[in-house]
Amino acid sequence: MTESPETRSGFVTFVGRPNVGKSTLMNALVGEKVAITSEKPQTTRRAIRGILNRPGGQLIVVDTPGIHRPRTLLGQRLNDLVESVLGDVDVIAFCVPAGEKVGPGDRRIAESLDGYGRAKKVAIVTKTDASSHDEIMERLLEVDALREDWAAVIPLSSITGERLDVLTDELLALMPEGPALYPEDVVTDESLEDRVAEIIREAALEGVRDELPHSIAVTISDMAPREDNPELTDIWADLVVERDSQKAIIIGHKGSRLRDVGSRARAQLEPLVGTRVYLSLHVRVAKEWQRDPKQLRRLGF
Repeated sequence: MTESPETRSGFVTFVGRPNVGKSTLMNALVGEKVAITSEKPQTTRRAIRGILNRPGGQLIVVDTPGIHRPRTLLGQRLNDLVESVLGDVDVIAFCVPAGEKVGPGDRRIAESLDGYGRAKKVAIVTKTDASSHDEIMERLLEVDALREDWAAVIPLSSITGERLDVLTDELLALMPEGPALYPEDVVTDESLEDRVAEIIREAALEGVRDELPHSIAVTISDMAPREDNPELTDIWADLVVERDSQKAIIIGHKGSRLRDVGSRARAQLEPLVGTRVYLSLHVRVAKEWQRDPKQLRRLGF
């Protein structure tokens, strides 16, 4: 009898400052949009799992919020979420963009990985497509010097796909032996309702002022096929902001901005849901929800 080849499976999470390309990298690895992306920091607010299947095994990529100095209760809870994820994964991959020098925030995060002795550590230099060769080399040297226990230091681009296969092979080799943890046809364990809410939030983030992104949350009040037309799905969603002035910004002049948000969201929702979508968006104010424990619980944080 011939022995069956060993398979490996396990969990990896990407850590780093906000907006270093963690969600884009997860989507590129999985081959499907699982996590929303935005140039606005603190876009990711949950631990989102993307599942990658290869002949040699299965990677479960856990996307987490960027680690930052929190200014609100929401910010503290996001940092706490990252800490809880780091304690459970097999590999921690630390991300730094090629075009930005390693700074105090990066050093603080790299040092904090000492607290997670069970996990193997990998360093990734992201966004190489937008950087020069000299910048990439400089960043690799800076990142390599942050810790002595990197299992690998890999430069890559999520946009062009350059060296994504190298990262995948390296991560799988670091995983424990074991069977796949999810069925092969599953790309995420996110519920459809959660994915819908995130797509709407991503559409709402586009073009908003710097102070507004943190204040936007989205809840789904109802989602169902229309009774007289199963080829149409009705979705009712609330965009939650903290102040009346923010509500006016989201709605825009005579509702123009809210219509744009609905149009952008529908374009992504219809392929996901598999039918045409009627999307009803309502903007409501929850005063200072980022700092209010009760409001945070209602919004799922």
